Amino acid sequence: MRQIRQSRLTLAQKEDLWALFFISPWLIGFLIFTAGPMIMSFYFSLTRYNIIDAPIWIGFDNYLRAFGRDALFWHSLGVTLYYGSLALPLGLVAGFSLSMLLNQRVPGVSVWRTIYFLPSVIAGVAVAIVWSLIFSPQVGILNPFLERTFGVKGPGWFTDPNWAIPGLVIMSLWGVGGGVIIYLAGLQGIPTTFYDAAKVDGANAMQRFRYVTLPMMTPVIFYTLVLGLIGAFQYFTEVYVISGGSGGPQRATLFYNLYLYQNAFKFNEMGYASALAWVLFLIVLALTLLIFRSSALWVYYEGEVRKR
Repeated sequence: MRQIRQSRLTLAQKEDLWALFFISPWLIGFLIFTAGPMIMSFYFSLTRYNIIDAPIWIGFDNYLRAFGRDALFWHSLGVTLYYGSLALPLGLVAGFSLSMLLNQRVPGVSVWRTIYFLPSVIAGVAVAIVWSLIFSPQVGILNPFLERTFGVKGPGWFTDPNWAIPGLVIMSLWGVGGGVIIYLAGLQGIPTTFYDAAKVDGANAMQRFRYVTLPMMTPVIFYTLVLGLIGAFQYFTEVYVISGGSGGPQRATLFYNLYLYQNAFKFNEMGYASALAWVLFLIVLALTLLIFRSSALWVYYEGEVRKR
């Protein structure tokens, strides 16, 4: 009589199968809505494609056009870098400074935390419309305030090529409350024993900030820096609403993402827009890897021992 051996799955194998079963909806969604479009966009970036006609293979001509024959590519990249170089450090400093103030034990601090956080919940089109009215030279309230309070005649802001980007940078501070919450969580996670030990050693408030608070907060600063960098290169909605999608005045607000959008949906050059998207991905990836590589020099983790 032949004995039939039935193969049985081990407990670990069963757990793996159940894990795959439960994450399968996400995997299917990722393949259909993320990985699939990314692969197709890379293929389209190597073609001349206008959505209506069939794609025509042209190799890397779209990339050569961007780097060698398209002046607006470099202009839009420069506008984006200019905005990021102002908005990113200003947002980091403002968020960290506010979190230091809101971390103090004063009456009503929870109310102030709520007040500073609420604006970050409202974003996008509504914020752009409100700020475009505030900065308006005709009906806005900012220029009359500057003239009556400081005797300074306000600029044209979003109608002046020299002041359009600074206006957007000021507007970006509207959402600084989201970073404040992250910084607050980091500040409240610093052990009080560190401050007690520093006081025993005779450290004053500035020294405690320099040698305790700042090093312990570097992981949080690193996190917000990476997110802020990615967000700066993805800046689109506000400038689209304010400029009407044109990137004006005089292309002063022609951000990279806005230029990509124009090529895709205004000029119907989907192949070239796909190439621009992949160039943007590689730029953000390179800068993010650079930040990660530099983190070994300035990011400190509790309990970490470093070689000198």
